Amino acid sequence: MLEKDAGYLKARRACEAVYDGFLAEGGEYRQLAVEPGRIHKGEMQSLALSDGSKLAADHYVFACGPWLGKIFPDLLGNLIKPTRQEVFFFGTSPGDVGFNEDRFPAWIDYGVQRFYGIPGNQWRGFKLACDIRGPEFDPTLGDRPPSIEGLHAARDYLGFRFPLLRDAPLIESRVCQYEQSPDAHFIIDRHPQAANVWLVGGGSGHGYKHGPAIGEMIGDMILSGKPAEHVFALARFLKP
Repeated sequence: MLEKDAGYLKARRACEAVYDGFLAEGGEYRQLAVEPGRIHKGEMQSLALSDGSKLAADHYVFACGPWLGKIFPDLLGNLIKPTRQEVFFFGTSPGDVGFNEDRFPAWIDYGVQRFYGIPGNQWRGFKLACDIRGPEFDPTLGDRPPSIEGLHAARDYLGFRFPLLRDAPLIESRVCQYEQSPDAHFIIDRHPQAANVWLVGGGSGHGYKHGPAIGEMIGDMILSGKPAEHVFALARFLKP
């Protein structure tokens, strides 16, 4: 199926744009580790930051990706499972622009192996990755070199689906992670013991592209007092 209006997001550049826009509007960015505050009378108190300071606010939103389960282990430790996902970038032949983004579409193969890819952009090579969920992964302490098995699988698929790239050199690789929820849907809900705390996670590999809509949703819930929608609520995981 060819979707001519489809596209892809350049996540690194988009995050930089959000960061610059946030600062331009008077926001303050602080790169620090955080510990949830004590819950007292149904609300969370100030947060402890890794520089020894405290952060106090009327409301808190924890959108911590694969770290969300580690920050709230008792509540979310069994609901957020980070998995190890390997990504490879292969170089094309000198002078060959046929795999560049203005000549080649983003694609996904929903076959047995479920590979997907993005054409060459920002001179980073032809991206290839497997969408099948990998083994569990510690996002803080896990090593990030690619596995030999993962690279062999990627090369085998590359040669099968894109014969011109059969012997293409590997020029970059990385290990990222999905934050998998039990049903692959988002978790967007209040903390059950703290009415001023919202928990946002469970992206399951597709969270980033929904960021703007989720941000608007959370902002509206905080300002209006609306409850979480059932499809995103923590209650769906509780046994009746």
